[in-house]
Amino acid sequence: FSTTRSTTFATTMSIRSTNAMPLATSGQKEYGLEYFLKGALAGGLCCGVTHGAVCPVDVVKTRMQLDSVKYNKGMIGGFKTVIAEEGVGALATGLGPTAVGYFIQGWFKFGGVEFFKIQAVNSMGEQKGWDNRTSIYLGSAAAAETIADIFLCPLEAVRIRLVSEPTYGGGSLPGAAAALVKENGIIGGFYSGFVPMLFKQVPYTMAKFVVQGKASEAICTSAGIDLSTCGGATTMGVALSSGVVAGLVAA
Repeated sequence: FSTTRSTTFATTMSIRSTNAMPLATSGQKEYGLEYFLKGALAGGLCCGVTHGAVCPVDVVKTRMQLDSVKYNKGMIGGFKTVIAEEGVGALATGLGPTAVGYFIQGWFKFGGVEFFKIQAVNSMGEQKGWDNRTSIYLGSAAAAETIADIFLCPLEAVRIRLVSEPTYGGGSLPGAAAALVKENGIIGGFYSGFVPMLFKQVPYTMAKFVVQGKASEAICTSAGIDLSTCGGATTMGVALSSGVVAGLVAA
């Protein structure tokens, strides 16, 4: 992407350059394996931690979806019912598959988006890549999320089964996974919900990355920020601000 355009591109969700080849935000001369691994690790940690933190909400939400007759008093009422009948610890049901599953999903999603995005720019050239950046965002996000969901779906299946039946397979991630495969096979046990997951996750991710790119451009333009020369705090502020906007709009 051209230097004149780089001032309005967010660092982690966009591509910026000062020469013929894109530069890594880590300070490397080119985007290489280290850059992609950093993006994947950051995505994995953030997704694993955030989804793990809201595990109690997922427990109550899943119970409400599975038994709407019993859990018919809203989210707060659902929390009270679970705690009253099973104790506070029940709110952590499925924490293992949730944290592990979304760490893996975040790894492939964020690492994959960066990989596909940069490969597209290298193939098309900087100017054409800039002109078609929205299409690159959409295609990269769709490809990365599809791959990520292949790894997420089995763990999500285990999570849902544990939430609906906490003692299933001994109540552990390995035990529940083994029981699902034994009863339904790999495809039936792990991937029966794969297509609905794709219809939910892929459009969301595509919208999220496009909106973040546009939001970061708008923030930099309105505030006169040059991401190629600003400090780490400003860069992080732009990334976080545009990320919040993207998450809200995509949701």
